Amino acid sequence: MSNEQKTHTISILVNDEPGVLARVAGLFSRRGYNIDSITVGGSEEPGLSRMVIVTRGDDHTVEQITKQLNKLIDVIKVQVLSEQAMVSRELALIKVNVSPANRAELSGIIDPFRASVIDVGQTSLIVQVTGDQNKVNALIQLLKPYGIKEICRTGVSAMARSLTMVAMK
Repeated sequence: MSNEQKTHTISILVNDEPGVLARVAGLFSRRGYNIDSITVGGSEEPGLSRMVIVTRGDDHTVEQITKQLNKLIDVIKVQVLSEQAMVSRELALIKVNVSPANRAELSGIIDPFRASVIDVGQTSLIVQVTGDQNKVNALIQLLKPYGIKEICRTGVSAMARSLTMVAMK
């Protein structure tokens, strides 16, 4: 096992019951593990929710987290997505200072990221970007010199890739 600190993405299928999120978050807190990102929503199965948690640690840490999660009554399945091929996305809304003079310049920055302007005001605009964390972080860095007023990020949603690759049309 490696002692190298890595980012781990963990998918947890849980009963959709009050208090489950608090118990999972409490487990991380009690063990001293930080949650970098957490996303929770309904799953394909009625009565079950899926949590996607991004955390950092070495291989031993993620093994301990997995064991502890599996002990929780409302946890149905734990899958460490970062140990396999996965697809992950995050949505961010970024409110940026804008003047008539730099609107075109901002469009030139936003377009290569396939981001879009979803709201325009006299002194600011809101940019929506979807992608992996690196893409979102890169756009934020490029927008910082213009003055970011506010950022709202959804957290990571992720799934394991299909076992067989099918050509996309």
